[in-house]
Amino acid sequence: MTITTDTFFGGAPEVNASAPGRVNLLGEHTDYNDGFMLPVATPQRTLVAMSRSGDDHFHFYSPNFDATVTFAKDSSAPQGFGSYIEGCIRLVQAEGIEVPPLRVYVETDLPVGSGLSSSAALEVATLRAMRALLGFELDDVKLARIAQRAEIEYAHVNCGIMDQMASSLADETNMLFIDARTLEHHLSALPPDTELIVIDSGVARTLAASKYNERRAECEEASRILGVTALRDVVDPASVETLPSPLRERARHVVQENLRVLEAAKGVDAERFGELMNASHASLRDDYEVSIRALDVLCDALRAAPGVLGARLTGAGFGGACVALCRKGQAQEAAATALAAYHDHHGPGNDVQGRILIPVPTDRKDKNESV
Repeated sequence: MTITTDTFFGGAPEVNASAPGRVNLLGEHTDYNDGFMLPVATPQRTLVAMSRSGDDHFHFYSPNFDATVTFAKDSSAPQGFGSYIEGCIRLVQAEGIEVPPLRVYVETDLPVGSGLSSSAALEVATLRAMRALLGFELDDVKLARIAQRAEIEYAHVNCGIMDQMASSLADETNMLFIDARTLEHHLSALPPDTELIVIDSGVARTLAASKYNERRAECEEASRILGVTALRDVVDPASVETLPSPLRERARHVVQENLRVLEAAKGVDAERFGELMNASHASLRDDYEVSIRALDVLCDALRAAPGVLGARLTGAGFGGACVALCRKGQAQEAAATALAAYHDHHGPGNDVQGRILIPVPTDRKDKNESV
């Protein structure tokens, strides 16, 4: 039976905080290569309600998983959503901040497994709630870095910094340029008179974790052969053509993807931005080999829809969602048209059911509060 916040806390929680997911427009698989990215925040968010527990145990609950996690203050959470929360707590304690046992209630309207970074939203929302509850100082960049460490050290996901930076610093109307090496960042507007479409393919990212680690190792080997610290340091794009396959293709994607981000960040018109998105998807499909047939079909359906300028997969690949840039005022119609074409491709009675994530349905009720 689903537990409400009033039941879980015995009344109102002491604080509420929330954080968004992210959609990456350009710069896929570049963050762990010290490269560049252009994400934007999602309308969907993760809410974390928090209070002191009143006993010597931590208590976590999420109605999304209908799961409760309870462990003693000197013990550890089992692997699962509680690992992300515990990681944030332990790393804040490592900063010399006293953290009492807590009650933490997590609710999200971010779809898990769609490539919108629900894990980073959980980490950032948890840290925001702790900051509000305990009154310590923590700037948004350091918050993102602690969130990343929590995912690596406690959830054992060897992620880059993009997702946490985007969740901590991005908004829904501007792109966030991020330099993964220096953490330089700034907001810039989307191309004029455009809006975004995001459609979940309905295919879970079953291979994303294992292939992510494989691609990361391939990039590290390519860097070693080329004699650079990371692929962002490649000065001459032609130099990657000397590498053996598949290192050649992996490095080619990263180097060219960084150039696409840098071009877009300087400011391009909507048509050119769409071309860069299309090129990014082709590179992810052919050189980085992280797309699947469903994502390719969905991108084709989006590009054929009225007003769409470009489309690509977003996230690690092997399932999840696609993002498209669309002329302003046409996103609702284009998204519906693309989704219908995508379903038609799979035929009646299929078990692949996509759904529109952005634009958000007009009947959506946003219960999340932001701190």
